[in-house]
Amino acid sequence: MEGEPRPSGSGRLVSATAWALLLLFLWLWGRDLTEGGLPGGVPGSASSVQLADGTWLPPAARPLTGEPAPLVLEIDSIGVRADIIERGVDATGGVEPPPFGTPHLVGWYRDGPTPGGTGAAVLVGHVDTETERAVFFPLSTVAEGSTVTVTREDGSAAEFTVENVETVHRRDFDPGRVYGPDTEGRAELRLITCGGVYEPERRAYSANVVVSAYLTGSA
Repeated sequence: MEGEPRPSGSGRLVSATAWALLLLFLWLWGRDLTEGGLPGGVPGSASSVQLADGTWLPPAARPLTGEPAPLVLEIDSIGVRADIIERGVDATGGVEPPPFGTPHLVGWYRDGPTPGGTGAAVLVGHVDTETERAVFFPLSTVAEGSTVTVTREDGSAAEFTVENVETVHRRDFDPGRVYGPDTEGRAELRLITCGGVYEPERRAYSANVVVSAYLTGSA
C-alpha cells in the first residue's frame, strides 16, 4: 500500500528463502503421503513417538481405508487372543462391556471409529468375574512398545504399538481425554478394563486401566 516502507534487499531474500523451504516441505509431505506414511517416518521425526526413557517407537502409519468391523484382538506379549463383539453405551454413559456370562470376549464401541481408521477406536473387556479371571486380567502388565493386532472383517490386520499405560481413578475419568484421539489424523486404539482396588460396597473397582496405542502397520 502507498506510504508503507518497501522491503529491503535482505528482507526479500528472507522471504524467498522461506518460500523455497515451504515448497520443499510440501513436496516432502506429498511424497510421504503417496509412499504410504505420515510425514517423517524415521526415529526422531514428527510422526515417531519418544517414551519417557528416551526410547523411540515406530512412526505412525496412515489410517486404513474402509470401516470393516473388528473380529479378533491379539496381544502376544501378555497372551491375549479374543473375539470382538459390537457394543453400545451403558446406563452411566460408558462403553458397555461384554456380558459377564462371556468374560473372554472383548467389546468394540460400534458408534466410534473402527480399529485402523482415523480416530481412537475403543475396545473394552472385563478384568475378572466373581469366579474367574477375564480377558483383560493381564492388561495392566502390557509394556510400552508392545504390539497389538486387530483382525478386521475384510481380512486386513491393523497393527498397533502401545505408547502409554495408565490407571485412571474414577473421579479423574475424563471421557473426552480417554476416548478421544491423542493426535489428530492418527489411527489410535484404546483398551480399557477395571483397575485399582475392588470396593465391595459398590461392587465395582476404583479405577480403570487405559492402554493407548497407535497404528504402525497393517497386513
